[in-house]
Amino acid sequence: MFAITSITTKEPVADLVLSNAVRAAVVGLVKSLANEFGKDGILLNNVPPGYTATDRLKELAKSCSAATRKSEKNIYDSWIMDSALKRLGQPAEFADTIVWLAFERVSFVTGPTILVDRGTYKVSRKFPATPESLLPS
Repeated sequence: MFAITSITTKEPVADLVLSNAVRAAVVGLVKSLANEFGKDGILLNNVPPGYTATDRLKELAKSCSAATRKSEKNIYDSWIMDSALKRLGQPAEFADTIVWLAFERVSFVTGPTILVDRGTYKVSRKFPATPESLLPS
């Protein structure tokens, strides 16, 4: 079983108190359930995607563009440059991670949060709190 959560489970976003709390609660729930049901061979994992080329990301780019008065292309370019792979993820790449976790031979992975984020999340990095902070300084 999988919970598709959010990269924001690693660093909450300002002004999204309820969303941040619920996402963190889901991560905790999955870890607890993994502990409870592991003895029955039931595996549970959190899988948060990073910036992935989807319709939802297009909506976010449009919103950030309006808030910052930067072009949508500049918004996309900043997201691309802020990752180790220097590109957006593709939905199939995220799906491949889920398929891998569902593979019968992956029977010793339960409870963790497995980021599929192009190397975007960095421990010392603060997740963008405002649309302006989505852009490089």
